[in-house]
Amino acid sequence: MEQKKLIQLRKKINKKRPSFRRVESWRYVRVKDPWRKARGIDSRTRIKSKSGVKSPSMGYRGPKKVRGLHPSGYEEVRVVNVNDIEGLNNKKHALKVSGKLGVKKRIALIDYAQSRGFKVLNLGISQKELEGLEAMLKSPIEDLDDDDLLDDED
Repeated sequence: MEQKKLIQLRKKINKKRPSFRRVESWRYVRVKDPWRKARGIDSRTRIKSKSGVKSPSMGYRGPKKVRGLHPSGYEEVRVVNVNDIEGLNNKKHALKVSGKLGVKKRIALIDYAQSRGFKVLNLGISQKELEGLEAMLKSPIEDLDDDDLLDDED
């Protein structure tokens, strides 16, 4: 219950957090947007004047207990194979399946993870589509229609 409140608080803080832009990045094309500390001798931002650009500080951080967690409250873990799941806890960790995996290995890994009770964050497709893909993989090529294999060339 406490964690849900902290995640809501983090969401509220994130809305109020300004986008920290590099000083005068909006003015010159050669000055790129990512934040850099202002070092000029007369810089209003370095002096932390009200008229200067907001600079990052500790006060903008979120609550420590939920820092780095997924909005669902789980800790994200990137998974490539079944061995990566072995030491994880399904109450604490949620899985992100690597994008480098093909359909066959991805389906096998997702089935294994869901059977162990893990939440898969980047399923990407609905359960119905997943079952359709599994059926497609199991059926031999002769069963598929010629229309499925070749597109009409007009």
